[in-house]
Amino acid sequence: MVPLSAYLAVAACLFSIGIVGLFLNRKNVLIILMCIELILLSVNINLAAFSHFLQDISGQIFIFFVLTVAASEVAVGLAILVAYYRNRRSINVDDINTLQG
Repeated sequence: MVPLSAYLAVAACLFSIGIVGLFLNRKNVLIILMCIELILLSVNINLAAFSHFLQDISGQIFIFFVLTVAASEVAVGLAILVAYYRNRRSINVDDINTLQG
């Protein structure tokens, strides 16, 4: 049986990698979106671990709702990103900040 601290350590590592990725790479929007998803998945690991160790199913049910919203968020975000790339031929954050309107 894997202890709770192992799950929390993995989740903390994923969360840290996501935060470091956000701060180190501020140029590419696609990598920023992936870092945000990594942070969200680390939170889901915490929910699953606590749900399992507390013998409560509500945390695991909540994960399905979070993953559903995250999947729709990624679909909309990537669609916007593809449309922006077709118009501007760049997905740099500096170029997106110059949008008006």
